[in-house]
Amino acid sequence: MARSPQQKSGARTPLALPQLAGAEAEDFVATAIADLLKSKIPFLVAGTFAVSAYTGISRLTKDLDIFCKAGDYTRILNHFQSLGYTVEIEDDRWLGKVYKGKLFFDVIFSSPNGTMLVSDAWFEHALTVKINANTVSIVAPTELVWSKSFIQLRERYDGADVAHMILKTHDQIDWHRLLNYMDAHWEVLLVHLLNFRWIYPSERDRVPPWLIDELLRRLAAQRELPLPQTKICRGRMYSRADYEVDVTEWGFADVGGDVEMRTGNKE
Repeated sequence: MARSPQQKSGARTPLALPQLAGAEAEDFVATAIADLLKSKIPFLVAGTFAVSAYTGISRLTKDLDIFCKAGDYTRILNHFQSLGYTVEIEDDRWLGKVYKGKLFFDVIFSSPNGTMLVSDAWFEHALTVKINANTVSIVAPTELVWSKSFIQLRERYDGADVAHMILKTHDQIDWHRLLNYMDAHWEVLLVHLLNFRWIYPSERDRVPPWLIDELLRRLAAQRELPLPQTKICRGRMYSRADYEVDVTEWGFADVGGDVEMRTGNKE
């Protein structure tokens, strides 16, 4: 099984690998990982590959998620462009893509909402596994849960991945570090933990009681305070498109607070 954060030496066999759509996709992923390793640029494998490695769930995937620090983002794109791949900067705030024909992998250094910046800590806590003939570092369970907590779009919801990661890697998650990452958005963490408790009632003890107590104390303290004066729709941190009407028609400020509107102006 995947090793705990304390086990730093030696790569382990992942519990499972995702299913790629045919031999061409398998060759592409193997070659892309080999080219990444040859580049000597630090990177982490995330997404479905990491979830499969930890949980044993093998599902169909169409791409590969590569995480890196912001300073290495353009270095990776430039490296692959020099090798004849086609590169694309889909969103310079967090995402680039590397193509070979129709096949591609994502190069990610942050999240769309800007809350999750890949840092040195991600590499300090990374684990190593064998993917085919290559030894690669994968995102640790703590950071993997964090990276998936805000993926809640109409066409894609990663709540099941979060629940499965808690179920299978609860003893590898650094709960203090996770709370620190999500401190400003503790309600998102609380919702995921309550969701886990509801899905797996017999496994409630996999989340430490002190964390539930701390989040519920925050909720109780929040209820004693007046409502915020600025109407903000933080749903845009999940999905800008799904919550567009809130900003364009219903008078809520966007995540950055670009429109200030007092609650006293409610219709």
